[in-house]
Amino acid sequence: MAETRTRDRIFAGLGAILFLVTSLAFTGFAIFESSRNNTDPLASQTETVACTMDAPAAEALAAPEVFTPQGAVTDLQITDIVPGSGAAAKAGDCLQMKYYGTLASNGTLFDENFTKPTSLQMQLGAKQVITGWEEGLVGLKEGGTRRLVIPAAKAYGSQAQGTIPANSDLVFVVKLVKIKK
Repeated sequence: MAETRTRDRIFAGLGAILFLVTSLAFTGFAIFESSRNNTDPLASQTETVACTMDAPAAEALAAPEVFTPQGAVTDLQITDIVPGSGAAAKAGDCLQMKYYGTLASNGTLFDENFTKPTSLQMQLGAKQVITGWEEGLVGLKEGGTRRLVIPAAKAYGSQAQGTIPANSDLVFVVKLVKIKK
């Protein structure tokens, strides 16, 4: 009878240890997966590379004038509003950005940080953002403001994203606050 109790205690202890190890493994996996998934509406569904700057909070700016393109948007359209005078952005640079995103069809705002004292930090060329941004930010100079009119194919395509309907062309006004080479 004493042997049965000892054996039961050993099995109970092993079961508790197995449960603890499994729980820790599952928790670690869940944390790892959630850190890999970027929930930013500008982020693409590819890998994320850390891009951090020791930059002060960006100042809040006045909302830019809403632009609604005429006709179908078939190609990426890039218009410099303020050219900028600093270094030009290139792949691999860490960018501190302000943005104001609207639907091209009707000018409805879907996301922005332009009017807030915050900024987006991203690494150009790391596929952290939609293709229209990856292509449209190249060459933008520090301090510059640019309008990007992005066809759905270079945005989210047939996938709806938050309040952005599927197959939506997008318009962004972006300001490059700072570049870290």
